[in-house]
Amino acid sequence: MSHTLFIRRPFKYRFYWASLILILINIAAYLFFTINKTYNWQALGSLNVVCVNYYHMFWQFITYMFVHGSFTHILFNMLGLLMFGLAVERRMGSSEFLLFYFVCGILSGLASYLVYLATKQYYVFLMGASGALYAVLFAYAVLYPRSIIYIWGLLPVPAPLLVLIYTIFEVVDQIFELGQGIAHITHLFGFLMAWLYFLIRTGINPIKIWKNEY
Repeated sequence: MSHTLFIRRPFKYRFYWASLILILINIAAYLFFTINKTYNWQALGSLNVVCVNYYHMFWQFITYMFVHGSFTHILFNMLGLLMFGLAVERRMGSSEFLLFYFVCGILSGLASYLVYLATKQYYVFLMGASGALYAVLFAYAVLYPRSIIYIWGLLPVPAPLLVLIYTIFEVVDQIFELGQGIAHITHLFGFLMAWLYFLIRTGINPIKIWKNEY
């Protein structure tokens, strides 16, 4: 009982633009890795089975979220964090949002690492904030279940339906190995970790939320 109370103990609500701080850190990291060519910092920051197992680079479970492979990679991730992260942060509070972001991001990376280890994908370098970002998208759909998101600015889609659509696409892409170079499994783990976070940390069942709304 006491453990349950501890896990669900809320933070005092504060809002201090944590989403924007994360965006600035990501941009700063991208510029550093892009400009500084004297060493392969990107490989050190990305998550790789060999680096973790043989060189004990355990920091990679955190730093991989701040490494991006291209301008478009970081652009779309940061736009997503700006669009959905601020709204989720306002509802959760900044401290809860940061806990959610890092717990989901780290666990998504850890789960992906275990998959890579089990399937002997030793040369994969996992990078990007997508695992945490997909968790944020999931949280947005839970906290704003009646919100309508316009795909390409034209097609209106309810937020929970968008999560379902993304899940189907990611599963199909993962099974048929579409979209090479995209960590589909990490995206799926982002949704899974967000779902578990809501169940364990807040006692909220996202499925019940969506059923009640629709």
